[in-house]
Amino acid sequence: MVSRSRSEHMSFAERTRGSQGGGRLARLDAPVPSPMPDDETTHLRVLIANEKRERLELLAQVVTGLGHDVIAREIYVKEVGAVTARERPDVALVGLGLNSEHALDLIAEIVREAACPVIAVLTAKDPAYVHEAAKRGVFAYIVEGTPDELQSAIDITLQRFSEYHNLQGAFGRRARIEQAKGILMARHAISADKAFDMLRDHSQHNGRKLIDVAEAVVESHLLLLPPLVPTPAKPAPSS
Repeated sequence: MVSRSRSEHMSFAERTRGSQGGGRLARLDAPVPSPMPDDETTHLRVLIANEKRERLELLAQVVTGLGHDVIAREIYVKEVGAVTARERPDVALVGLGLNSEHALDLIAEIVREAACPVIAVLTAKDPAYVHEAAKRGVFAYIVEGTPDELQSAIDITLQRFSEYHNLQGAFGRRARIEQAKGILMARHAISADKAFDMLRDHSQHNGRKLIDVAEAVVESHLLLLPPLVPTPAKPAPSS
């Protein structure tokens, strides 16, 4: 790992406080971490959203300092969905701005359009907000810390998101195989075990994956279903 100075390890909150600025952003030019070498990091396409423009810019500095590309910086709910669909980010970071409902709406719009995890970025622990964000599809949250902590949160989230989708895919494949077994059982009047043996044997003899054979059975069954015959309309009663 690249060693970093104290200033590079400053948390997001420390960067915003300054010496006399209270909660205002006082150091937009504060040092940010140098990008890690190419062999130590994966460059991600990151969408960031926050109602507060100054917080948006601060987070953008941290993300680019970690070696990633900020592909969009969004403030408005009405625009974030279209931008997400167009840019297809690897991960989205949504900060809690002035209004929690605004942030929750940002999350909902991104989740609706994105095929990536959404991480909520908080300035302090807020269980009620996290609960509402989870209902809208946020995949993880982080309380602002050092850039390294943000990178770790992104890495863990992407790993869990990948595992989640792999699990979803496994469930989908299993359901498709069960559907194919049901078709074979009905067609040949055989047991579930015999139907599975048919699928497996065909898979082995033809060098095809079991799921591909199951997909073919289901699709061919759908094609061979008799067409729906429209029910003739009843004649109107004579007056």
